Amino acid sequence: MPTHAENYYQHNAEASRSVKAEMADAVKGFGALHQATMKAGTLTELEKELIALGIGLAIRCENCINAHVQASVAAGATREQILEAAAVALMMQGGPTYTYLPRVTEALDALKIPVAPSA
Repeated sequence: MPTHAENYYQHNAEASRSVKAEMADAVKGFGALHQATMKAGTLTELEKELIALGIGLAIRCENCINAHVQASVAAGATREQILEAAAVALMMQGGPTYTYLPRVTEALDALKIPVAPSA
């Protein structure tokens, strides 16, 4: 059975089509806010994605976790950087975040991001 992350990466764009069609103005406005906020500024795109991932973990949003793991990887994050950001979210939010840590590793595995060799 596919993990939530695998399902998300395979079907989210298709699942969002009807929302984009029926709520075009709201979706377009949110998209513009997202693009303006997440582009590099004083913080890099990668730093912003890792922050967003931490918040996604803290609020227990599985789709947010998947989206921001993927975007973090696209921005150049390593598996270790993503897991370190997840650890910060765990430290700040505690047990509820702990229960969502497997979603981060599922997303990394679905994206085929390897574990770094031990030194």
